[in-house]
Amino acid sequence: MQNIPADHKAGFVAVAGKPNVGKSTLVNAMLGQKVAAVSPRPQTTRKRQMGILTLENAQVIFIDTPGLHRARHKLGEAMNQEAAATLEECDLALFIVDANQPPDEEDAQLASLLSQHRTPVLVVLNKIDLLEPSELEPRQEAYAALAPQAEVRSVSSTRGDNLPALLETILARLPANPPYFPESQVTDLYEREIAADLIREAALRILRDEVPHGIAIRIDQYTEREDHGAYIEATIFVEKESHKGIVIGQGGSMLKQLGTAARLEIEAMSSRKVYLRLRVKVRKDWRDDEKVLRWFGYSNKG
Repeated sequence: MQNIPADHKAGFVAVAGKPNVGKSTLVNAMLGQKVAAVSPRPQTTRKRQMGILTLENAQVIFIDTPGLHRARHKLGEAMNQEAAATLEECDLALFIVDANQPPDEEDAQLASLLSQHRTPVLVVLNKIDLLEPSELEPRQEAYAALAPQAEVRSVSSTRGDNLPALLETILARLPANPPYFPESQVTDLYEREIAADLIREAALRILRDEVPHGIAIRIDQYTEREDHGAYIEATIFVEKESHKGIVIGQGGSMLKQLGTAARLEIEAMSSRKVYLRLRVKVRKDWRDDEKVLRWFGYSNKG
């Protein structure tokens, strides 16, 4: 990027909150394109991911973190550690909450965690499109009480309410810096990593309740075929033999449905045709297996 103005701003913004409050949806909305997997189910995000917004006079690096939650297995512990570590490295933290729900114990715990860091905090009430207008002010006051030093903003990531104003508030709090990333870069993940997340997103949307969180995706092959688009082979790992049958479905019907949904999302992300081949394997209780968590890139423990 040439001729960087002296007042150019750039900084890292942690996007933190409980599972399923709309963190990834907010990042996608801010960037104007999909770089993070989203679904109605909690804990869609398992690893932190950057969403890079480059403007004429600023660059905002949103870091979408896993939702902080009560961990029930080693995967959950690794996700919580990933989210907490991100807060130490950022210039600003967005504390995303669900405006449609009153604050609970987990919100209070997260507010306490945020207060232990020197990183400035903005409380962002998301999903105000689901709230009656008369309920907004008391809900803002309830969340503001959790973080008295923080400013409060209210948005709808899906409808777009107040997103420009939120961006202005963020920009006002970023330090003066040259850009950290090239103008064309929108995330720190490679397309094959995003493809894996989009396959898992399809599973989260479509499969029965007991299956999705026990799923992991491994991209086995990602090959460019010039004018013919991309060829992708991926393995869906499940924790139980019974789950394998659910994912495959009768006569392969469920696996075909998952593949179609994921392929369409990957094509939209990559702007080209994709051939996607899926297979299913069992890796028993992998979420509590440190070796497997490292294999999938969810843990750095030796």
